[in-house]
Amino acid sequence: MRRVEHVMGFPVSLRVDDEGAWEEPADAVFAWLREVDARFSPFRADSEVSRHGRGELGRDSLSADLAEVLDLCEHYRVATGGAFDAWLPGRGFDPCAVVKGWSVQRAARLLRTAGARRFVLNAGGDVAASGGPWRVGVRHPEQADRLCAVLELTDGAVATSARYERGDHIVDGRIGRPATGLLSMTVVAASLTEADSVATAAFALGTEGVAWAAAQPGCEVFAVDAAGQVLRTEGFPVASRSRAA
Repeated sequence: MRRVEHVMGFPVSLRVDDEGAWEEPADAVFAWLREVDARFSPFRADSEVSRHGRGELGRDSLSADLAEVLDLCEHYRVATGGAFDAWLPGRGFDPCAVVKGWSVQRAARLLRTAGARRFVLNAGGDVAASGGPWRVGVRHPEQADRLCAVLELTDGAVATSARYERGDHIVDGRIGRPATGLLSMTVVAASLTEADSVATAAFALGTEGVAWAAAQPGCEVFAVDAAGQVLRTEGFPVASRSRAA
């Protein structure tokens, strides 16, 4: 079963290779992601995130889901010394860097609960996979038609934070300016919640984020710095790669 829908501002593709009828679980996956878009988008004035950002909803009034997201945001803010911050001056409350991976990981859990064992869920290039090996390409940060790495993923997740799609959109909260020390940061972890959050937090840290991400338990790293140098941990599951510069 294969399905692609545009949700949360990017294409989400689902592939399930198990035998059986998977339309109903797939419906549940995309219904959940549409719910997340409605509840957690900072671009929707009536979303729970926007209402909290404006001070209309206190911590005691939040859903358990948003409380969990807030805890994740605070964890990475503290862990990075403020480089990662969902509360940037002039931008309001924007937890998207955490919400994407968290919500897609929850969607993967829905599939497993329904009995899926071999599947891949790709949300705008960030991937949660089960029952591989699956081959996942890491886009070259400066040449859209090239890959700088191909990795093998069996059970786990991979996420990339970079400047090539949205420009200098990741801000180092310590200085209030865009983080420019890296071109891309790819993290492999057991869950997409962690892979996506660590990749964004590390990117916000700049070049020091490579060592920081590599020190996170269970994380493997593939990064390209502003000079085009490739930096990766020994355990990063590379199947094949080309030069990044």
